[in-house]
Amino acid sequence: MVSPPPPARRAPIPSESERWMDAALREARAALETHDVPIGAVVIGPDGRIIGRGRNRREADADPTAHAEILAIREAARELGTWRLAGCTLAVTLEPCSMCAGAIVLARVPRVVFGAWDEKAGAAGSVFDVLRERRLNHWTEVLPEVREAECADLLREFFAARRPGA
Repeated sequence: MVSPPPPARRAPIPSESERWMDAALREARAALETHDVPIGAVVIGPDGRIIGRGRNRREADADPTAHAEILAIREAARELGTWRLAGCTLAVTLEPCSMCAGAIVLARVPRVVFGAWDEKAGAAGSVFDVLRERRLNHWTEVLPEVREAECADLLREFFAARRPGA
């Protein structure tokens, strides 16, 4: 019998997670240039350096799979020369969706740090919990709410500007 994965850790948040989120937030802000939803992600390699960067590019690329996490994972895999991202950490400004969570599991990413919860489509504990689904062959440690307010505010401001009077 497979034992269930541990629950999401909530505190204390190490300062390195804050630095990683800073890099992800820079990517998220850059997504605004292409009118994409401001979500950013970075993959940190086993040696502590950023080996993959991504920002939402669905609008820019007319590609429904061009999510920040997918693009960061692809770049990290190219950098390492393998699809297995063992020893890496993914930092992303918004809780991953089910597509991105599936890619995280398949890439064997052992840890995800994220900022804001996604109560509509999140797959790291809010709507679904793909990253710690005990029936899957890989589980991911989840550290939520890193710079949550800053990540959520960026998204709120983006959508408020597009939905006047809402």
